[in-house]
Amino acid sequence: MSRIDEIKAAFEAEISSCKRLEGLEEMKVRYLGRKGELTSVLRSLSELPEDERRKAGMEANKLKELMNSGIEEARTRLEMKSRGEKASEMDVTLPGFGPPRGGLHPITKTMGRISEIFVSLGFRIAEGPEVETEFYNFEALNIPLDHPSRDGFDTFYIKGKTLLRSHTSNVQIHIMQKQKPPFQVLMPGRVYRPDAVDATHSFMFHQVEGLMVDTDISFADLKGALTLFCRSMFGEDTRMRFRPSFFPFTEPSAEVDISCFICKGKGCRVCKMSGWLEIMGAGLVDPKVFEAVGYDPGKYTGFAFGMGVERIAMLLYGINDIRLFYENDVRFLRQFI
Repeated sequence: MSRIDEIKAAFEAEISSCKRLEGLEEMKVRYLGRKGELTSVLRSLSELPEDERRKAGMEANKLKELMNSGIEEARTRLEMKSRGEKASEMDVTLPGFGPPRGGLHPITKTMGRISEIFVSLGFRIAEGPEVETEFYNFEALNIPLDHPSRDGFDTFYIKGKTLLRSHTSNVQIHIMQKQKPPFQVLMPGRVYRPDAVDATHSFMFHQVEGLMVDTDISFADLKGALTLFCRSMFGEDTRMRFRPSFFPFTEPSAEVDISCFICKGKGCRVCKMSGWLEIMGAGLVDPKVFEAVGYDPGKYTGFAFGMGVERIAMLLYGINDIRLFYENDVRFLRQFI
């Protein structure tokens, strides 16, 4: 018992004067380690008579608990003191280090700007499935069975007549099946085509298509909407031209070009010295599309247009390789924050 009292007195005196975390570990080993002073006492208890062994054992275990709690309290006190000293050494007048600032991807920014312009014209945003059937992706859009786009080399077929949509035009059919005119909808989203990846092609890219249907829609309405869009997107001095073209789902159809906003139509590397940039296809909705959704083509008319978002973004930001959008290179993306 006298030995237990001696160890207790020595421990209390030592821990009250301990000023280092390293010293606490040394104390723990010295008193409670495998060859520690209190450990030796506990091992020698078996040599005592039974009545003395019980009393000494209780006191030794109490001392062991006291040492463990005392060491933990001292560790907490010394750690708090250490943090306080480090804090006092900090110069709070120095500028801070904030987290890196993020931003929207250039494709997201471009799609958002396109949507914003058409929403201001009364269009509403609509989305549709990316996994589609041949009816919605081809048949209802007046694309015949022998059309090249329905070949397995031009479309990702999943199973049978199920496929990954090759354009967002499928959403037009879903919209027209569910509601009657008049309406104006804008349909942004991802599309998929098995193209070899190079500087201007990707197997996945983004499109934005628009559709307006009413009882008296003309090509003049289409030109008016697209003229306002192009001037809002590329500048007030932007000129447009419509070149006759062919799409199965529109008649008449046209390719839409704008004057090169980089060289102002004088000719440069971006416009290949032509002074013009192709940005989208458009036209009046073919009557056969209206028949496929149950509309009376003698009563309703409408226009549709579609553009590739990557194409618009590449023109806006002067990017010459579509692959840069998908490589997730922070050095490239940081330019658009």
